[in-house]
Amino acid sequence: MRKIGLFGLVLAAALAFGCGAGATDQDNAGGGDGGSGAVSDSGDTKDTKGGDDKGEDKTAKVGDPARDGKFEFTVQRVKCGVHKVGTDLLGTTAQGQFCLVTVKVKNIAKEPQSFSDSYQKAYAADGTEYTSDSEAAIYANKDAATLFNEINPGNGITGVLVFDIPEKAKLAKLELHDSMFSGGVTVQLS
Repeated sequence: MRKIGLFGLVLAAALAFGCGAGATDQDNAGGGDGGSGAVSDSGDTKDTKGGDDKGEDKTAKVGDPARDGKFEFTVQRVKCGVHKVGTDLLGTTAQGQFCLVTVKVKNIAKEPQSFSDSYQKAYAADGTEYTSDSEAAIYANKDAATLFNEINPGNGITGVLVFDIPEKAKLAKLELHDSMFSGGVTVQLS
């Protein structure tokens, strides 16, 4: 009798967990206010723009505003071939070369959103993925604007993302994200 009671309790807990997980999945699939908003933002873009090319391919060039979720990104310039950032006393040296990407990030939503350099990615033409170098970004930014910053609605920041890539490598594109789980927007560099 005791074993059946324990088994029933475990089964009931498993069913309750399964029902709860299903409800959470429905909320996110429906584009509710929770989560990163990536599903609802891309859905809203296609619906409100009627299949506009910008909304469908989500690709921009340097100098063009590009949106992902709650942020509008504008890559202002890219400078590669930098071997050290900071000063002689406080700085860091690249394993290969640093690519410094100056980007403006504006919150276009109605609620605050956190920006982090660790959500951003860079790619070479052959598809090799590079992550940002947060330590180097400390020295490349006077106010650490791109490390982790809460941006209120309507406000924006401009900062430098730093990627440490091999000496002979060249960046072809960036993938910029408003959060860790967002779909991202592509900015072509070449």
